[in-house]
Amino acid sequence: MTDSRPLTGKVALVAGATRGAGRGTAVALGEAGATVYCTGRTTSRQRSPYDRPETIEETAELVDAAGGEGVAVEVDHLQPARVEALVERIDGERGRLDVLVNDIWGGERLFEWDTPVWEHDLDKGLRILRLAIDTHLITSHFALPLLIREPGGLVVEMTDGTREYNDAHYRNSAFYDLAKGAVIRLAFAQGEELGRHGATAVALTPGWMRSEMMLEAMGVTEENWRDGANPYFAAISESPRFVGRAVAALATDPELQRRNGGSFSSGGLAREYGFTDVDGSQPDCWRYMVEVQDAGLPADPTGYR
Repeated sequence: MTDSRPLTGKVALVAGATRGAGRGTAVALGEAGATVYCTGRTTSRQRSPYDRPETIEETAELVDAAGGEGVAVEVDHLQPARVEALVERIDGERGRLDVLVNDIWGGERLFEWDTPVWEHDLDKGLRILRLAIDTHLITSHFALPLLIREPGGLVVEMTDGTREYNDAHYRNSAFYDLAKGAVIRLAFAQGEELGRHGATAVALTPGWMRSEMMLEAMGVTEENWRDGANPYFAAISESPRFVGRAVAALATDPELQRRNGGSFSSGGLAREYGFTDVDGSQPDCWRYMVEVQDAGLPADPTGYR
């Protein structure tokens, strides 16, 4: 009989857990029994510049409901002192860190689609890079000494696109392209540094994810997402929990180190580990993107979920 809570006793930090992939990952780790520190800037008392309603307290409550223990901590990951204090708190309260998920992003409202670098707003572009790269480096700088205290730790760099796909495709703007590609490279570099300590770093991408913001943009909800106006979204999209279950599967893999430095997708890992999305399907978005969407074929998910 398999253990339904294989991460019981394990401690995770999901940096950027307020919504989207971060929230989905925190909840999925809770499903597996982990204690999850859920960080972000929007709390029940104040909103971040995003001005969205989702809060880190809600995420922590969802972790509890899923079977884990959620701990909400307000942190701006561009502020080193705040991140250092967070890691000191985790060390003081738990004495360990087994999983670090660098999911901080916050750039949706900053990048300008299909705009060349000389026309893109420079301040917004540089802010994208700070949010996407500096936050991850700052968090790893303080968190990794705790994570490598015992062998077996996992670092997940959440991004958009696999290494293979991004190497061959322009990703919306030079700033966005650089941000997402750099995170993949960061996972590779950290893997080189972590491997000698028995730890593993990977880059991981969801597919076309039904985040709170994407559902609003499509004019649908999680209950009727198949009615979304874009036929490819309606065919292949996945819930935020799906990529979270990919993280949980990685964290429980006894041969995890074979993946060190690699780049993976939620759909690709689902085929290997056997986990499913909340509807029981296994959407393989990045294979679908290449073979169906980018090829201009009709939006038929047959064979892809």
